[in-house]
Amino acid sequence: MLQNNAPLKSLIDKLWQNFWEGGIANPLTAIEQITYLIFMKRLDDLEAKRERDAEFTGEKYSSRFAGKFQIPGSNESIDKNELRWSVFKHKPADEMLLHVQMKVFPFLKDLTPGPSPNGEGGSSPFTRHMANAVFIMPKASLLVSAINIVEDIFKEIEKDATEGGHAFQDIQGDVYEMLLSEIATAGKNGQFRTPRHIIKLMAELVAPQLGQRIADPACGTGGFLLGAYQYILTDLVRKKDPAKLSKDEDGFERAAISAVLTQKVKTILDQSFVGYDIDTTMVRLGLMNMMMHGIDEPKIDYKDTLSKSYNEDSQFDIIMANPPFTGNIDKGDINEGLKLPTTKTELLFVERIFNMLKMGGTAAVIVPSGVIQNSGKAFEAVRKLIIEKAELKAVIAVPSGAFKPYAGVSTAILIFTKGGETNNVWFYDMQADGYTLDDKRNKIAESDLPDIVQRYKNRLNHDSADLMINVIEESGKGKANKSADENHGNHTNQKNHSSDRRLKYFMVPKKEIVENNYDLNLSTYKEEVYEEVVYEKPKVIFGKLEELEKNIETGLMELKTLVYG
Repeated sequence: MLQNNAPLKSLIDKLWQNFWEGGIANPLTAIEQITYLIFMKRLDDLEAKRERDAEFTGEKYSSRFAGKFQIPGSNESIDKNELRWSVFKHKPADEMLLHVQMKVFPFLKDLTPGPSPNGEGGSSPFTRHMANAVFIMPKASLLVSAINIVEDIFKEIEKDATEGGHAFQDIQGDVYEMLLSEIATAGKNGQFRTPRHIIKLMAELVAPQLGQRIADPACGTGGFLLGAYQYILTDLVRKKDPAKLSKDEDGFERAAISAVLTQKVKTILDQSFVGYDIDTTMVRLGLMNMMMHGIDEPKIDYKDTLSKSYNEDSQFDIIMANPPFTGNIDKGDINEGLKLPTTKTELLFVERIFNMLKMGGTAAVIVPSGVIQNSGKAFEAVRKLIIEKAELKAVIAVPSGAFKPYAGVSTAILIFTKGGETNNVWFYDMQADGYTLDDKRNKIAESDLPDIVQRYKNRLNHDSADLMINVIEESGKGKANKSADENHGNHTNQKNHSSDRRLKYFMVPKKEIVENNYDLNLSTYKEEVYEEVVYEKPKVIFGKLEELEKNIETGLMELKTLVYG
């Protein structure tokens, strides 16, 4: 894992430092430029591998670097082979900068993501959103140093893959994720990067499967889509060869994606993930992020999913999201399918997610605490929607420090299945997520995440077991002779109250939630445990104080004797 590779982390830090010193101080701009360089390198490496494979098997393969490239805005064309990373990296600094700016980058922008007969053109999201991309490199020396560091990063990745037994693609994806984690401008307009371990938790809870369509209506850099992608591949390994699984730093099972990434699986996965965002930079980064992880033709697009232009309701099996927490949308722009009496985006996104799900589809969504407890009409309406029109399975309270340093908001994870029937809602009070809850977010041993997954999956069995124990206990108290009707009513009541609400997790019946105006705040239902503090009697306390005073006086007298004789 990248977390244990000190040389790799050092190289990434060095890359950031070089861009900072080279005059690119905005992290978002830096990550874009670094992304382009990494993509140029990866493109050359992948084509070289495909060319070698084709030569070995005797199959015909048309390389992206075969033929000529017409340079935009001129009558000049160039041999595409000259646009390869392995070729242009040897050019003199000033010549290389001009070559990359005027020839390599335009070629990159016009590229079709997946392998194709001609290797260019097309109208993929990648091509469309790269149209306005700009290659910014203030000086040739910065480009040279950046290329050298990227080369060293890839050498370290290959070394890690060979010696550490990690899949090259996995480590490469981890490197890119680490770069993205450095985006310090996040947090504006309620948007901030979701910690990777929280994404992994949510993927475990909704358990996406191969062949399902998975979406995120406010996807940013694509973290949730990749979380689902990794879970699906790990689950395939779990079913095929569980011995290849290992625990990651957050306690979740993980497997090298190459272990089961056959062409058939890859073809299915290329069609499985859909993301939207209203920030063009995030869309580009999301596209690149997916491609860095091995998804050749990602479906991430620029679109406001709350607006009238969006029309993909009832299309998806799984939705994982952390939509913007603040802001309002113009009333006239709100999609006609959104019926909540509000312009608040944090409420409209929950309704949007509900509408996007197929009947029987499941969502895991992060919401601010106001959504689960605010008494306003629209707030109550959105909670009523996911309780009455869906099966609200779980409410997981997340500690406020989980999103630092980007934000210190208190949040919850809601898990619901469209069209199901809510009978009981499972609550969990997450108190530790495996990291300190301050701005540093250092790794610690304490984590509720594995416990949440285990108890969520066993929540219904746990409830049934509690009910059985209660029935046996009641029978032992001489109540076994009650009528069948009386017993039925008593057992139902016991089931509703079988969970011990002094614990971190417990069930709450729908009826009780409805009576509380659909309040989903965990503290409304949790039974706080107060330890009785027993104080000594005043007479005893005063006696101890008098004795302490005497000891002090004795000590002072002894000190004076030593000093003055």
